[in-house]
Amino acid sequence: MSTISHWVAGQPYAGESDRTAPVFNPATGQQQTEVLLGSQADVEAGIQAAWDAFPAWSQTSVSARAKILFAFRELVNANIDRLAEAITDEHGKVLSDAKGEVLRGLEVVEFACGIPSLLKGDYSDQVSTGVDSYSFREPLGVVAGITPFNFPAMVPMWMFPVAIACGNTFVLKPSERDPSASLIIAELWKQAGLPDGVFNVVHGDKVAVDTILDSPRVSAVSFVGSTPIAKYIHERGTANGKRVQALGGAKNHAIILPDAEVDFAADHLAAAAFGSAGERCMAISAAVAVGSAGDRIVEAVNERARAVKVGSGRDAGSEMGPVVTKQAQERILGLIDTGETQGGQVTVDGRGYSVSGFEDGFWVGPTVIDQVTTEMDVYQQEIFGPVLSVVRSDSVDEAIALINSNPYGNGTAIFTNSGEAARRFQRGVHVGMIGINVPVPVPMAFYSFGGWKDSLFGDKHIHGPEGVGFYTRAKVVTARWPHVSHESEASFHFPTAR
Repeated sequence: MSTISHWVAGQPYAGESDRTAPVFNPATGQQQTEVLLGSQADVEAGIQAAWDAFPAWSQTSVSARAKILFAFRELVNANIDRLAEAITDEHGKVLSDAKGEVLRGLEVVEFACGIPSLLKGDYSDQVSTGVDSYSFREPLGVVAGITPFNFPAMVPMWMFPVAIACGNTFVLKPSERDPSASLIIAELWKQAGLPDGVFNVVHGDKVAVDTILDSPRVSAVSFVGSTPIAKYIHERGTANGKRVQALGGAKNHAIILPDAEVDFAADHLAAAAFGSAGERCMAISAAVAVGSAGDRIVEAVNERARAVKVGSGRDAGSEMGPVVTKQAQERILGLIDTGETQGGQVTVDGRGYSVSGFEDGFWVGPTVIDQVTTEMDVYQQEIFGPVLSVVRSDSVDEAIALINSNPYGNGTAIFTNSGEAARRFQRGVHVGMIGINVPVPVPMAFYSFGGWKDSLFGDKHIHGPEGVGFYTRAKVVTARWPHVSHESEASFHFPTAR
């Protein structure tokens, strides 16, 4: 059985640790490879490589950096199929979804290709007699990304293109469940001409994470994952003096108003709830049916849930694959059981699902639970599976209040034909990303991605303009070039403009 190694200083790196973790194919349920779990020394080797590479890379011109980014963009685009196949075989999502993930990551690479414009500073002439003032932004140093299993290509690509374009060097700690995409990306960076040590990959578990958080040579950490771990990352990282952006979990709601077009809303709800087996931080997991929309939307979503084509991600006819691990499957099935026990009506049941020829796969079928209340576990917990809970509400204002009472604030959506209701919704909800007749409102790369409340710890969202701000810091210069014959006009009082 092959072993997936680290990538340090421009080449595969075995390290000193012989600890490994199994990597499964979720469709077959069988282990297909294993990945190294780095020791503290292994992770420090990756940090050291990034540290050594930083002085030269930070002084590389923005034009030269942009050229490498353009080359990297072309290589990723040429290797989309290879990346998608690796993602499908380790995560389980269908190939078309995996390709879409890579394409959304590429959008951030394309954004970062504009780094010469993104890093332009400000200049003020003659702020005082013979004095000019100007500002510019510099990279931080070594920065790290700790990323989740559900988007093994896209989420890292939300981080490292901007960080590297800004002149930082990068250490990536991907999920040990689907690590292969990170190594392919490292190879593509090298082919693009990125200097050795600028991009490094270290695999591991809590040992690796804590080494990154405690290292005095790491200036900033970006994280995407569950809320408890996001909070831990933020607290430990900031206690060690680092910048931290830690994106946590979600409970994304979609409000369906009585004036919404039912078939349109049902199509998009089903796609948002069951796409990628619900393993998206922006998946819709709670539908809030307002008034008379309730029975109609449940009936329409039930019909679409039963029609979803579930199968191996390698099968071109599949619309939804398995969940990522046996443990995830068992947890999701247990929550469906609990939802039914606590009074929910399971109108479409994904328990006991099996796919012919893949009987050992980690399957959970599309599931709809109606009459869910906010006290139930299926509402309170982030299920991260193909389960849609339907909550009933009497008005749009009541639905907005319901969303605002939830501890998460990642994404939300409204289905309506009323501009007034949509505007009231977008201004009233305490959520970072909002869709109007768009159920998965992931912003384009030239905006920034991030939630509110327990969905984000830190003050900066990821990628886009806020990403540039996160990975750089400002310098302001006040300059005078006096003529040698002029008096110095030095004074002991505080300097003022004149």
